[in-house]
Amino acid sequence: MNDTGISRRTYLKGAAGAGAAGLTGFAGCMGGGSNELEVLHGWTGGDGAQAEEALVEAFQEEHPDVETNFSPIGGGGNQNLDTVVANRLNSGDPPSAFAGWPGNNLTQYDGVLGDVTDVWENGLVDSHVQEAADLCQYDGEYRAVPIGSHRLNCLFYNVEVVEAAGVDPSSIDSADALLDALETVASETDATPMAQAMQGAWTTLQLVGVVLLSTGGYDAYMSFINGEGGEDAVRTAFETTAEILENHINDDASSTDLTAANEKIINGEAAFIHQGNWAAGAYRNSDGFDYDEHWGHVPFPGTEGTYTLHIDSFIMPGDNPSPESTKTFMEFVGTEKAQVAFNQYKGSIPTRTDVDTSEFGPYLEETIEDFENAEQKPPTLAHGLAVEPEQMSDLENVISSQFSGPYDVDAATEEFMSTVQG
Repeated sequence: MNDTGISRRTYLKGAAGAGAAGLTGFAGCMGGGSNELEVLHGWTGGDGAQAEEALVEAFQEEHPDVETNFSPIGGGGNQNLDTVVANRLNSGDPPSAFAGWPGNNLTQYDGVLGDVTDVWENGLVDSHVQEAADLCQYDGEYRAVPIGSHRLNCLFYNVEVVEAAGVDPSSIDSADALLDALETVASETDATPMAQAMQGAWTTLQLVGVVLLSTGGYDAYMSFINGEGGEDAVRTAFETTAEILENHINDDASSTDLTAANEKIINGEAAFIHQGNWAAGAYRNSDGFDYDEHWGHVPFPGTEGTYTLHIDSFIMPGDNPSPESTKTFMEFVGTEKAQVAFNQYKGSIPTRTDVDTSEFGPYLEETIEDFENAEQKPPTLAHGLAVEPEQMSDLENVISSQFSGPYDVDAATEEFMSTVQG
């Protein structure tokens, strides 16, 4: 269940109604409205708040004549933001733009999306990675502009804790080896082996996804998300994830959100955490917590050579209250200035290929190199790229009902398969 209690399926019905009302196309909204640029986003703390503030400051420096109103909507996994956006669109009161994920996530906005193809054709097509360009298209036109890319198959650790346990993260090369390392942390230290947030279902869905990639491999992962099989691999992923969750996570996981779970790495309460590289954004913004000295990173064991792809973007409603200011903002999002301002604090990497990354620090420079050299770039399961919003919502519901303690591997596997293959 989503934190808000309103599923993405509810939004799909509303969006269809809004589309029927004629909320289509950028060209159809050129008249009327105010000049204020209102942008909704979900970056309220941790890595996101400072990144958003840097982006706003850069935009205001570039366009001081544009009146701005950037409104944060908190909530894990964009769930509260999605609900607010849905309500605004359905009530005929759209914002100028909103932060969201491209790819399959755009299907929930069918009929209400603006067209930013002209923005892309003004220098963005050749300057952004192809994956971002492809994911930002829907129904034959560009509908979003990317601001950065996150890698999802990451395992972060507290250096002092793993050294105290006698664990070498670079030697952990499989899910089984990770389980052994977690057991060693438990026996040799007082720290939690793995920090986990379970206040919302998306974090566990994300963990199941990366374990599936680890234990089943790229082909099994892609077979599952494409509805082409992979039941045995999914069951193995649930079995392994259940072992982690039942034996190696913090006791307060059910009431802990992502920010609080990640703090356990920063303050030395936990050895490891699996998250996207936004976790590193929080580390970068934490004074006295330095890469290699205090924290480190390895690809999630068993996923070396893979970059699990996630992209943040801005989306423009077609029925737009401030079309000129919105277009100015969407053009800015795709520039080098915007991508440097945002990503160096967010823990993500630019989708532009011509960005000076000297301000990004060694971790993000390594991430950029990993992106460029990755053998496969599977889309993230828990963030709107791998499956459509209704399916993702149903998968989260399976996690909530069957796999949040007790961990019913058989029921969760069966319902995962029927959700994606149905």
